[in-house]
Amino acid sequence: MADLITHLSKITDPRSAQGKRHELVEIIIIAICGIICGADDWVMIEHFGKAKKEWLERFLTLPHGIPSHDTFGHVFSLINPQEFEKCFMEWVQEISSMTKGQLIAMDGKTVRRSHDRTNGKEAIHLVSAWATHNGVVMGQVKVDDKSNEITAIPELLKMLEVEGCIISIDAMGTQKEIISTILEEKGDYLLAVKKNQEKLYQQIDLAYSIDRKNEFKDAPYDFAKTVNKNHGRIETRHCWVTSDPEYIHYVDPEGNWENLKCVVIIEATRTIKDRTTSQTRYFISSLRIGAAQMMKYIRQHWEIENKLHWSLDVAFKEDESRVRVGHAPENLAVIRKMAFNLLRQNKSKKCGAKTKRMLCGLDTNFLLEVLNS
Repeated sequence: MADLITHLSKITDPRSAQGKRHELVEIIIIAICGIICGADDWVMIEHFGKAKKEWLERFLTLPHGIPSHDTFGHVFSLINPQEFEKCFMEWVQEISSMTKGQLIAMDGKTVRRSHDRTNGKEAIHLVSAWATHNGVVMGQVKVDDKSNEITAIPELLKMLEVEGCIISIDAMGTQKEIISTILEEKGDYLLAVKKNQEKLYQQIDLAYSIDRKNEFKDAPYDFAKTVNKNHGRIETRHCWVTSDPEYIHYVDPEGNWENLKCVVIIEATRTIKDRTTSQTRYFISSLRIGAAQMMKYIRQHWEIENKLHWSLDVAFKEDESRVRVGHAPENLAVIRKMAFNLLRQNKSKKCGAKTKRMLCGLDTNFLLEVLNS
């Protein structure tokens, strides 16, 4: 709790001194506690604060009581989001040490109801970084209204400490500039290849088609296979990985993809009852590892969808949020991720984030335990 307050105290107060009745750090702490306990908007945060005022006074001064919902909304609409995000990342790096060889998955998500069409404002789109081993969000950046993830990803990479880590990104991130940034930050990359990089895709697809037709006879691949059965569904994955120099030269004859060391092919088949579907996906990487380990990394990448984005929508109702004034949507997204990390770090209750939020609202001892996780 003291560490969190120390980090939040670095944020510049955007308000003028005149008429300021509540300390900025206390407003933020109440909001974080409210979100952890199940509040999803400023009105709910105000009611949480009033209900838990006596408990909050153990840590906060609250000279003028609990701020109104209008005060919460106004303050968070003014806070510099870049400064708030930087504070968040510094705090995460302090509570969760990164291990070399860890996979950091990066992906974007739109907060669907944060749009304000009356004023011509589109819904905000955020790129997040997910540390698969630690199971926490490492940071986020907002995609500029007239830009896309391609420009936001390098910005986020430079803010994180990724040395010795593996950065995985979907096909949107398969860009030469992004690869250069990853390598400059002393990380490795694992990137999906789709038709947005048409030449690279076609070269891999052609080589795979020829080798597949010849049943991979004498082909320079390492191979691994997994079969998963669950709820009447059977998923089979075949993975071929090659670091053969001739193969690498064939798919990238001009050497456009910096430090490209291996090509990965995943062939996935899913059978549900009598229906079978299949999909083939391609990846490039700066790693030289076997097919079994590569499959683990590729599956870990999807945790950012299955564990982070799913939880934000289901447990925190992010897509239903109508907060849309000023910088408030972006800043509220940071608070949700702070709350998410704290709930994930706590291992004393074997239940999901939604249930933990309810328990925190009912039991301030458990809330304090979560805050000190």
